[in-house]
Amino acid sequence: MKVEITVNGEHTSHDVEPRTLLAHYLRENLGLKATNIGCDTTSCGACTVLVDGESVKSCTVLAVQADQQSVTTMEGLEGAAQGELGHPVTKAFREEHGLQCGFCTPGMVMSAISLIDENPDLTEKDVREGLEGNLCRCTGYHNIVRAVLVAAGKDPDAAQAAEAGSGERTTAPGFSTGEGDK
Repeated sequence: MKVEITVNGEHTSHDVEPRTLLAHYLRENLGLKATNIGCDTTSCGACTVLVDGESVKSCTVLAVQADQQSVTTMEGLEGAAQGELGHPVTKAFREEHGLQCGFCTPGMVMSAISLIDENPDLTEKDVREGLEGNLCRCTGYHNIVRAVLVAAGKDPDAAQAAEAGSGERTTAPGFSTGEGDK
């Protein structure tokens, strides 16, 4: 089948098998390697991209389902193709040390962009719940949450203090702060 997808602002057109996953299309047909494949079951979120502005786990979306749509990958963010961190979310990840090995980073960043677009008035709890479908095996999430809050224009220290003082649970189940769940 022929698919025509606008990827990172550029029109692409390829013949693909009907069962080709979007993640494989991006990596194999277009050579966009930031879209990582960690599980093929939507469990890890490493393959998250934006399809028409919505975060999508590309390991369970067929390329034909993205036909005539716009896809943004980590490489498509401002400056990313030149190795620069020009997007506010990527800058915040760097400044707040929200990355370590980097495997989950593209998926985390793409999910964070969608999350901020959907709810610009994020709380720490919103971030933890919104990123719960993305796994990181290195950081414990604390700095990732801080980075998303900074990218959303929030003071992460004030957000954490406000939620800690409210008496509400401050972590989503399974999404650790790295400091013990409260």
